[in-house]
Amino acid sequence: MNLLNLGLPKGSLQNATVDLFAKAGYAISISSRGYYPTIDDDEIRCMLIRPQEASRYVEHGLIDLAVTGFDWILGRDVVEVAELEYSKQLRRPVRWVVAVPEDSPIRTIKDLAGTRIATEAVELTEQFLAANGIEAEVEYSWGATEVKPPHLADAIVELTETGSSLRANGLRIVHEVLRSTTRLIASRAAMADPWKRAKIEDLAMLLRAALAARGKSGLMLNVHEDNLALVESVLPSLKSPTVSKLQAEGWFAVNTIVDQDDVRLLIPRLRAAGAEDIVEFPLSKVVE
Repeated sequence: MNLLNLGLPKGSLQNATVDLFAKAGYAISISSRGYYPTIDDDEIRCMLIRPQEASRYVEHGLIDLAVTGFDWILGRDVVEVAELEYSKQLRRPVRWVVAVPEDSPIRTIKDLAGTRIATEAVELTEQFLAANGIEAEVEYSWGATEVKPPHLADAIVELTETGSSLRANGLRIVHEVLRSTTRLIASRAAMADPWKRAKIEDLAMLLRAALAARGKSGLMLNVHEDNLALVESVLPSLKSPTVSKLQAEGWFAVNTIVDQDDVRLLIPRLRAAGAEDIVEFPLSKVVE
């Protein structure tokens, strides 16, 4: 039987990834100590892998497909199948930043010369320093990186979404090194296999569709032809609303997709414009 080996991110991105796959139609179950989640697709075998390692295993063909960050695929010979704009908390990209204590004399990246920098992203940090002509000592941090300055390091290069954790630890951001979003990557061997490529592309389509549906609702309503133009003028939409003629003479059904945040304002306006039988319904996927 054909089988696709999928690496899921172990760590902070794990729960958000499982939730996304669920919205895409794949039920994944992870035991408290297991590294091989079950998925309700007999053609996919899952394993949990640290995002930092996933691209290496994909590059070497040890796994076919993985979810990891853009920051961990730099310089790797892999195929980027899809950009998946989600993170553990927000929809915005995560950032690798240089941070120092509030009272540090370091104000610009040039001030990093001769300093000690702690980070989990050693290779990224060394590339960043070399590109800017800065010589500094970079050491690997095994965790709790925010507590290293000022006693164990002069600065850190750390991943952040909002900067709140850095501020809570008395640190300020000096410079942004890289913005990163989540990526679905595949090995070149997998993409050269017709069955695996089709399976990967279908999976990517469903994941993108689940992300496209975030924050959206469907609206359907009935309206008489006398009020149709006014109702259409009220409706925002991803595209033009779908208008279908009903059996009742002079009546139309209207279907559209709108931002969830707009619904509470739209429904009264639609009702005032002559819409009837207004129904809001949730969306799990939007295939564009």
